[in-house]
Amino acid sequence: MTQRLADHAQPTDIPGNPRSDWWREAVIYQVYPRSFADGNGDGMGDIPGIRARLPYLRDLGVDAVWLSPFYASPQADAGYDVADYRAIDPMFGTLHDADGLIRDAHALDLRIIVDLVPNHSSDQHEWFKQALREGHGSPLRARYHFRPGKGENGELPPNDWESVFGGPAWTRAEDGEWFLHLFAPEQPDFNWEHPAVRDEFRSILRFWLDMGVDGFRIDVAHGLVKAEGLPDIGDHEQLRLLGNDVLPFFDQDGVHEIYRSWRQILDEYDGERIGVAEAWTATVDRTAKYLRPDELHQAFNFQYLGTGWDAEELRKVIDQSLDAMRTVGAPTTWVLSNHDVVRHLTRLGGGVRRARAASLLMLGLPGSAYVYQGEELGLPEVTDLPDEVRQDPAFVRAAGQDGFRDGCRVPIPWTAEGTSYGFGAGGSWLPQPAEWRTLAVEAQTGDPDSTLELYRSALAVRREHPGLGAGTEVEWTDAPVGVLAFRRPGGFVCTVNTTAGPVTIPAPGGLLLASGELGVEADGSVTLPPDTTAWWAA
Repeated sequence: MTQRLADHAQPTDIPGNPRSDWWREAVIYQVYPRSFADGNGDGMGDIPGIRARLPYLRDLGVDAVWLSPFYASPQADAGYDVADYRAIDPMFGTLHDADGLIRDAHALDLRIIVDLVPNHSSDQHEWFKQALREGHGSPLRARYHFRPGKGENGELPPNDWESVFGGPAWTRAEDGEWFLHLFAPEQPDFNWEHPAVRDEFRSILRFWLDMGVDGFRIDVAHGLVKAEGLPDIGDHEQLRLLGNDVLPFFDQDGVHEIYRSWRQILDEYDGERIGVAEAWTATVDRTAKYLRPDELHQAFNFQYLGTGWDAEELRKVIDQSLDAMRTVGAPTTWVLSNHDVVRHLTRLGGGVRRARAASLLMLGLPGSAYVYQGEELGLPEVTDLPDEVRQDPAFVRAAGQDGFRDGCRVPIPWTAEGTSYGFGAGGSWLPQPAEWRTLAVEAQTGDPDSTLELYRSALAVRREHPGLGAGTEVEWTDAPVGVLAFRRPGGFVCTVNTTAGPVTIPAPGGLLLASGELGVEADGSVTLPPDTTAWWAA
């Protein structure tokens, strides 16, 4: 049972006249457009579907909406292969729809963050198509990484780099030259040493900022610059153990000059427009380099996402994260799920009880939090999708990512009935489990024990309580083994039982919210059940 303090309160800040540094405490909701809501009944989510559901996100209590790519694309990697950065793919709608979405969101006090994919384009991008047509010596080839091959007849790749999706990171064009793609062959990497590439993306930033977007989530932010000369890696397995900081195609120091130039553009616009880095780095200290005062505003905290349900490990990564961000004056971000990883309800084990506790812990930490669509419904990973319906490009390539990202991308349920549980009139592009009808928005709304109402309550309390939201400090207090207990300035206390059994502790204040039913003892102490988080007003 969810114990809570008050009903949901509406946002008070307005994007046209925002408070300063809104991004330091924002709760940002990720929409995966294919799977959020289908407005035209073709089985694929789209911008009109998102527009129609914006009031739901306003009522949930989030501050901003991050949209995964909706650009014109052949969809070789679900839109992360962009053919035209200034056009909407017809499967999602039109630029007119996007303009309407931004305007509607702002009218509801919601900000819009769009995905930007600068590491690579689609092989159907006009630059790349022309580079192939013109052949050897084409000036456009310098905007990508074309190289002659090794071997007697150039039959071997230029170096030993591997694609993240598996197999060589090089594909040979018909004329014999090879081109680099750190992901799928349909995603050739840009050469960020070329001034035309840098100029083009500065122009793309301005295009969308002029449209009114409030920021960008930067895909593969750590990958744009490659080591000079594209050297061989050598022992791949040894380097994987050492971490990405030694890989010549990830987290090179040259990326920071790019983001400094982008920050100058962002700062030209009113309304605190932001840049958010998807930067997979070996340490949180390396991540912090992307967030120096003249660079980006936020970066995803993948170290936290990758931490299991263990009190000692969680405390360690929380401290490391806060310490690293404090040195550069940036907010720490917290995230449990996204479109590339197994949903945390499944990944952490322990079922919905543990997932709810993890969510309340995340939302109680200082800084900004990210919520992936459907986690507020307590959706599990879909692990039994038939092979024939999967669309993850890594699924058909060997030795790369596990290829099962489709399991977290299944369209979310809105109603308890219908062919797609309210997703759209024409079914859904990936099959939804029958049991999801009980997890639909309609089924959970108004049920005080539901995960949806827990999120609504948590986000309302987060807005209201002075000890929640922005900040850089936690004060750890004494607690039994397996229990996390910390205070924050402003009179907020959080207690988390990560153990398999109940734990009794002194009540640290008045209860604000709990992820499960607490036991109240005769002496005034409280019992935290297994996998339970409670918020208190000291």
